[in-house]
Amino acid sequence: MILALVAVAASMPSVAEMRWQRRVLVVAAPIVNDPALTAQRRTLRGWKRQSEDRDVQVVEVIGDRVDGARDTAATLRARLRLPTARFGLVLIGKDGHVALRSGEPVTADELQRRIDAMPMRRAGQR
Repeated sequence: MILALVAVAASMPSVAEMRWQRRVLVVAAPIVNDPALTAQRRTLRGWKRQSEDRDVQVVEVIGDRVDGARDTAATLRARLRLPTARFGLVLIGKDGHVALRSGEPVTADELQRRIDAMPMRRAGQR
């Protein structure tokens, strides 16, 4: 079982490796039952089809655990300046720039508006 988990983690790309391929939404919280994390997950569940259409990879950093990327929690928190004791969210464009940073859950409309305004998204819609 542990070997299978290690193999899955090793096959998953890092956030840096997703550059030019995916937009990355990093959602961080100190604990799994953080109310802001719960609210953001609820929003993302209702936005699944639209996120897939926009090439969005969701990466969760909860405590010292990471789901959705190969990076460690410490690496992502340091690189993206994510808080350890409270909720944080960062949207990274395909070109690697930070398009949105928030300390609160973000609505699906706001995520969609930000992504649809990105140059690579607009170019892809032509």
